[in-house]
Amino acid sequence: MAASVAAAARRLRRAIRRSPSWRGLSHRPLSSEPPAAKASAVRAAFLNFFRDRHGHRLVPSASVRPRGDPSLLFVNAGMNQFKPIFLGTVDPRSEMAGFRRVANSQKCVRAGGHHNDLEDVGRDLSHHTFFEMLGNWAFGGEYFKEEACNMAWELLTQVYGIPEERLWISYFDGDPKAGLDPDLETRDIWLSLGVPASRVLSFGPQDNFWEMGDTGPCGPCTEIHYDLAGGVGAPQLVELWNLVFMQHNREADGSLQPLPQRHVDTGMGLERLVAVLQGKHSTYDTDLFSPLLNAIQQGCRAPPYLGRVGVADEGRTDTAYRVVADHIRTLSVCISDGIFPGMSGPPLVLRRILRRAVRFSMEILKAPPGFLGSLVPVVVETLGDAYPELQRNSAQIANLVSEDEAAFLASLERGRRIIDRTLRTLGPSDMFPAEVAWSLSLCGDLGLPLDMVELMLEEKGVQLDSAGLERLAQEEAQHRARQAEPVQKQGLWLDVHALGELQRQGVPPTDDSPKYNYSLRPSGSYEFGTCEAQVLQLYTEDGTAVASVGKGQRCGLLLDRTNFYAEQGGQASDRGYLVRAGQEDVLFPVARAQVCGGFILHEAVAPECLRLGDQVQLHVDEAWRLGCMAKHTATHLLNWALRQTLGPGTEQQGSHLNPEQLRLDVTTQTPLTPEQLRAVENTVQEAVGQDEAVYMEEVPLALTAQVPGLRSLDEVYPDPVRVVSVGVPVAHALDPASQAALQTSVELCCGTHLLRTGAVGDLVIIGDRQLSKGTTRLLAITGEQAQQARELGQSLAQEVKAATERLSQGSRDVAEALRLSKDIGRLIEAVETAVMPQWQRRELLATVKMLQRRANTAIRKLQMGQAAKKTQELLERHSKGPLIVDTVSAESLSVLVKVVRQLCEQAPSTSVLLLSPQPMGKVLCACQVAQGAMPTFTAEAWALAVCSHMGGKAWGSRVVAQGTGSTTDLEAALSIAQTYALSQL
Repeated sequence: MAASVAAAARRLRRAIRRSPSWRGLSHRPLSSEPPAAKASAVRAAFLNFFRDRHGHRLVPSASVRPRGDPSLLFVNAGMNQFKPIFLGTVDPRSEMAGFRRVANSQKCVRAGGHHNDLEDVGRDLSHHTFFEMLGNWAFGGEYFKEEACNMAWELLTQVYGIPEERLWISYFDGDPKAGLDPDLETRDIWLSLGVPASRVLSFGPQDNFWEMGDTGPCGPCTEIHYDLAGGVGAPQLVELWNLVFMQHNREADGSLQPLPQRHVDTGMGLERLVAVLQGKHSTYDTDLFSPLLNAIQQGCRAPPYLGRVGVADEGRTDTAYRVVADHIRTLSVCISDGIFPGMSGPPLVLRRILRRAVRFSMEILKAPPGFLGSLVPVVVETLGDAYPELQRNSAQIANLVSEDEAAFLASLERGRRIIDRTLRTLGPSDMFPAEVAWSLSLCGDLGLPLDMVELMLEEKGVQLDSAGLERLAQEEAQHRARQAEPVQKQGLWLDVHALGELQRQGVPPTDDSPKYNYSLRPSGSYEFGTCEAQVLQLYTEDGTAVASVGKGQRCGLLLDRTNFYAEQGGQASDRGYLVRAGQEDVLFPVARAQVCGGFILHEAVAPECLRLGDQVQLHVDEAWRLGCMAKHTATHLLNWALRQTLGPGTEQQGSHLNPEQLRLDVTTQTPLTPEQLRAVENTVQEAVGQDEAVYMEEVPLALTAQVPGLRSLDEVYPDPVRVVSVGVPVAHALDPASQAALQTSVELCCGTHLLRTGAVGDLVIIGDRQLSKGTTRLLAITGEQAQQARELGQSLAQEVKAATERLSQGSRDVAEALRLSKDIGRLIEAVETAVMPQWQRRELLATVKMLQRRANTAIRKLQMGQAAKKTQELLERHSKGPLIVDTVSAESLSVLVKVVRQLCEQAPSTSVLLLSPQPMGKVLCACQVAQGAMPTFTAEAWALAVCSHMGGKAWGSRVVAQGTGSTTDLEAALSIAQTYALSQL
């Protein structure tokens, strides 16, 4: 009996590990219960259950664009937005710091990075790139294993009515290597709830131990599985819900330490739950997808969707249905959250998703152009009530999808022409060049998926140079690595244990309000006060807390108060120094300040011993701080000016500033024109010239919720929150009836700002580029730097004007025209690289590139005239015959080639080779062979014979060739040319 139970358990473990993708299942109902409500009702029931029965706070879904987490391409789990709580770094003044038990439905995307389901979508009945994660959380030990398991069981069996006999449980079996015992507590909780021991199975760390990453909070998990087979035959189990009990921290050395506070983190995929409750065999058969599948059939006139997979799916029709339905959901959600198709990072992944959807809809479903955009309203209808941002942005989503679809179709047609043209140059056994395929690909110019390029070549019976393609991919990866922004060196940091210890000791968060203690003198200069503080904690470079640090030691200081601005909100950290009380002549340089869970950690180098309890006085670097203040206020003015110029739909996506320059990323429907850039600058200059007062005040966060025009970002703000208003007192700006926030810059911001706008001096946008379709990055400078940029712009404008006049006067000869062309080329480079107004750069570049084209045209005309003259001279010198071999003065190889061609046009039966002596003994060579002399006599071989004699090289075709060499004996070279030609004729 024991042996048979053990064997059964092994089979069930294999069944759970397989987690079937619901392919090839029997077509019995999944549940004997009546069909459940719609997906919207299932979602609502989850949220209402935790709010009404168990006192959870409902929080909105975070954007799928990760908030300050460079480790993620997209938000891929419900816990992502709560990482600051798990890591102990949450701002104690923020709303999030008060979270104890919360629940939500989180938008998730798994299409890149560690979690990537993109290529699996369509192949089976369950994979998605976008899905919704239902979750409940308990922070800081609010509740733990027993309550979490009880709630989950109650919801599934009593609210959703899932038969208990169809639910199976897995729990953590322990890990002797890590010193972790089996989670028998969780096992016993499930047994106490009435789950039979035969359906409670244990697994090792690979299956039932959840980790956030290589380091960080982690813990055992217990999973609830649903038996699709319903007790008939072998169980077919799919995971429904994962309950994670965070009680450990994975250290950098791989060891596990107990967390200062324990948390519960659970996640259940809505799509799979709805499939179970609606008795469907596939998530695609639920009402989350059926409206889309119906719309796809109507729009494409395709055969109806039948849910087939693998070889049964003839023509891959059902695969295409699933790909298109999934991808348009992902595209709609991502675009509504400000991620647009682009060329790197998440935008590149989104671009691939869109083009994959276009391919399947066009090639398999035979969709008409513009089809994808027509599906957006269906997505909005299905998901818009749960995620209102879809409704707000529906028109923008449809427009972007349609524009990118049209661009892809145009690229596809152009790619076909390039392939056809390339194939005409290849021999029967030649492989298709990797360089051309690369230029066609998503990594190159046209953005065609490589597998599509390979398919197009396969249809024509041509093999691609895969080895060459691999080499190009490696070169591109190396190039990107070189071009990547240098990773900022990780400074000292308080980890979850250090933060937990501070909280255990009752150390209050750092009072950093003195950072706002500065004033404007009557002279217009700023006065920054010092700050008296006490050393509360000292840390060595490895984060160890110590009682003192010695001379020359790099350390972290925690003080009770500070006037240093810690890096956050896009503003660079302050720097400066501190001194000990009574010892003002010994400076402790402070390189940076960081905020860690409400504590400000100062990075310093100790010139002498420093101890806990020491009294210190802090001094900020005033020039550095003032530079940051000017740039930050200028950033607000620039953000406001962009809205004034481009319209209220212009939203800030991010910013960064230091005393040197500011960077602002904004949403734009199209790239900014030079006229718009100039208008934005003028609007900022007007506000600066008015020298308006800048008002700053802390107010309750709730007061800012319904203010029209108030600017804020997708960030966690403290409560109370600081409001910065230009020209209007904060109380008036926050009055909804005043509409003041629509007329001036009003933003939520914790940064340090000027007290009057006049100190900005000036603002010049010195760069703009599209990060992705719909997102523009602007670079700007202020003050004296901006004035210098304007002066340089004017200087370059004068140079362009002078070049225009030179060109209009004309050139006497080719040499003078070439000098002018080179001067224009240098001017183009100067304009491209100068720190100058971007609107002016764009205008000057348009002008100077037009001058370059005109100069090149003038050169060609002069060269043709010179060639005609020399051709006539040579024809007069040589009688009609099969051969002309001679020297001629020519200023360039292109002129020499033109002379040769004109000679052959006037004497078609004559083969011509000309040499042109140049300075320093260099010799140019050009030749053309008469049609009747081939194939035994070729121009390439003729030029090679002569240029090799001169120690040079030659290139060309059978008809025309050219080359270079060096010799002082031109007669010998001419003799070689004559002799070789006569031997071939």
